[in-house]
Amino acid sequence: MMSRIRVANTAPELRIRRWLHAHGYRFRLHRRDLPGTPDIVLPRHRLVVFVHGCFWHRHPGCKRATTPVTRREFWTAKFARNQARDREAQQRLECSGWATLTIWECETKDAEAIERLFRTLLTRDSG
Repeated sequence: MMSRIRVANTAPELRIRRWLHAHGYRFRLHRRDLPGTPDIVLPRHRLVVFVHGCFWHRHPGCKRATTPVTRREFWTAKFARNQARDREAQQRLECSGWATLTIWECETKDAEAIERLFRTLLTRDSG
């Protein structure tokens, strides 16, 4: 079952991309030359967007961030590595002058929240 989980082009990521494209923002996808291979890169705004799955990246306080009952030690270590890798990539990007934004899977279901988030971020940047 776990092998069917995709790394790129997930439904939450596609929702964000659709919104950005519909509002005239141009972006690049999965730039491997940047730390952490961000899901979406808006070069003009020096902004990278990570669309994280609540389960894999441990969204604090989210009901989807459960830990499997079997092999708890394995899963705990795996999740800790994921979170450490996320923090390191974000720090390296910020040190290089990029703004970073993490959008959680559960947040992508609210279109109005996406609208408010990007309007605030991108209008502040271009003003």
